Amino acid sequence: MDKKITTLYADYKQGRTNRRDFVRKLAIVAGSTAAAMAMLPVLEYNNLKTSGATQDDPELMSEFIKYPGATGEIKAFLSHPKEGNKFPAIIVIHEIWGLDPHILNVTKRIAKEGFLVMAPDALSQLGGTPENDQEKAMSMIHGLDQSQTVNNFVAAVKFLKTNPLSTGKVGCTGFCWGGGMTNQVAVNSPELDAAVPYYGMQPAADDVAKIKAPLMAHYGANDQRIDDGIPAFEEALKKYKKEYQIFIYEGAGHAFNNDSNPERYNEKAAKLAWSRTIAFFKEKLK
Repeated sequence: MDKKITTLYADYKQGRTNRRDFVRKLAIVAGSTAAAMAMLPVLEYNNLKTSGATQDDPELMSEFIKYPGATGEIKAFLSHPKEGNKFPAIIVIHEIWGLDPHILNVTKRIAKEGFLVMAPDALSQLGGTPENDQEKAMSMIHGLDQSQTVNNFVAAVKFLKTNPLSTGKVGCTGFCWGGGMTNQVAVNSPELDAAVPYYGMQPAADDVAKIKAPLMAHYGANDQRIDDGIPAFEEALKKYKKEYQIFIYEGAGHAFNNDSNPERYNEKAAKLAWSRTIAFFKEKLK
């Protein structure tokens, strides 16, 4: 890759250039804003692979496993602290881009907080998430059967409930497409102990009655397509007397937690939502 591009990216990641200036300069080098935006996933993917996001961590045990899903064996990334015997468990559901290095990194970050964390690959039955091809992954996600996919994640709850490394308490979190799936897991798995959807599509109002787990939902204030569903969701949560918290972050848009996307990442909102999420899981899964 062009040395100018890698230098620009290094300056951005090391804090010498802010997000806005980085994207502007990248667009000049790449020839257009569209070309710059197309390069971002590749730059971030390469960075995550070389920075250790998918490498061994001295504090963690991490591996790819398979668990029995509704449609057959499901590939998943599993991570937990090396010290300790049993941990509260958390499922991480990826964005529409599939099980990419960013989600592996998120999984390991949660594991470092003292959890057994598993990130299933929703595209397992189609050969798995394609490497470094977000457009293909998105197209594959769109082709999934919704009901079967939800059931594969519900099966992950059952798997972690009885896993020898688990205390039997299981939570679920997800982002974007995975946030919507997290809501569906909450609807369809009465065994779930806590749910934290990030900017995900809300379930149908009548389905909210089926939710048993306490819920914490995070939204960006500048995310109208998703935010339009909040009032009906909250009305249903109140109607059925569910335990819930909803946080809306001013100045943040969709995918504000994704630090591999400089255009969408909002550091202030992401850090606050993260701290709330970890505290919520530590409370509800103890």
